[in-house]
Amino acid sequence: LVPKQNRRLIYSELFKEGVMVAKKDFNLPKHPSINVPNLQVIKLMQSLKSRNYVTEQFNWQYYYYYVTDEGIEYLREYLGLPAEIVPNTLARQAARPMTRPGAG
Repeated sequence: LVPKQNRRLIYSELFKEGVMVAKKDFNLPKHPSINVPNLQVIKLMQSLKSRNYVTEQFNWQYYYYYVTDEGIEYLREYLGLPAEIVPNTLARQAARPMTRPGAG
């Protein structure tokens, strides 16, 4: 059972970044980017995966989770966020002026 405060922290980080990475270490006391046990992160991501809110990729003992469009809607509703806010993976980058390499 994951405490509601930890659930909100994990969901907030997932929504903000659009991705979540977790090492396959169920005994790791804390997740590197969130102050919650790593096991809670993995279990919540597995729950979201079973509902098709995230997709999972496993490589070199790390889980990589990517939020889906349905997952964005679910997290937005759960966290009470307006529709204008989108994960960083979907946010458009500000247009940069084109410069030639070596121009000075």
